[in-house]
Amino acid sequence: MSATVSFEVPTPGGPRPVTVSYARVGRGEPLLLLHGIGHHRQAWDPVVDILATERDVIAVDLPGFGASPALPAGLAYDLSTTTAVFSALCEALELDRPHVAGNSLGGLLALELAREKRVRSVTALSPAGFWSPAERRYAFGVLLTMRHISRRLPLPLVERLSRSAAGRTALTSTIYARPARRSPEAVVAETLALAQATGFDETLRAGIGVRFTDDIPQIPVTVAWGTKDLLLVRRQGVRAKQIIPRARLVRLPGCGHCPMNDDPALVARVILDGSRAGGR
Repeated sequence: MSATVSFEVPTPGGPRPVTVSYARVGRGEPLLLLHGIGHHRQAWDPVVDILATERDVIAVDLPGFGASPALPAGLAYDLSTTTAVFSALCEALELDRPHVAGNSLGGLLALELAREKRVRSVTALSPAGFWSPAERRYAFGVLLTMRHISRRLPLPLVERLSRSAAGRTALTSTIYARPARRSPEAVVAETLALAQATGFDETLRAGIGVRFTDDIPQIPVTVAWGTKDLLLVRRQGVRAKQIIPRARLVRLPGCGHCPMNDDPALVARVILDGSRAGGR
């Protein structure tokens, strides 16, 4: 079911109110799902029903994305603030150290939550933060181009393009290796989500200097990378393994940057296997 929750986030200037939209389904140990920049929680739809057979799945819209309002004025979209938001969210939803799976920006956030020992396990799908300076500039350039196009395309044109496999490929092939598998309705919705994301620009600016450099020694970590990721190239997964030596590094054959749509069964299995390693 879809819902919203409001809670206070501690800041140096005092608690600040934040509201987050989420959808929750299933039973079992809690599993928090975090999407990437410019996306929304529906990115996880292809795998949610599979995950819900074993987990209490909570798919979240990051602040300023999807149906979640922007952060209050004065709160930065940096890593420390966003991590504090999700720590407060877990308290508000009474999630006792959930498993977390994240894609792209969501993967970086999941790893940061693990670094702070706030989760049971992490599965990071093509996580941000393991780039070289050149790879970061390339990825940000692509994201800015996608954002620009999404804001310029008239809705009737997006709807018309989404009705054909060729059109869905034109709109989403940067993030999906098998874009024709995405439904027309999903393509329209995620194009609008990218165009309307109030947190996009500040989140991207906050990411300019971000690199993940800390080991996570006590929490099970899985890092998975699509072999056809065109946004964050897969050699970044090798760097992640070097930084987090105990992490399980998984190859996702034929998958792009958002692999949940390209191979739902494989991605769900990787997430469930990773969460089993962190079970009590």
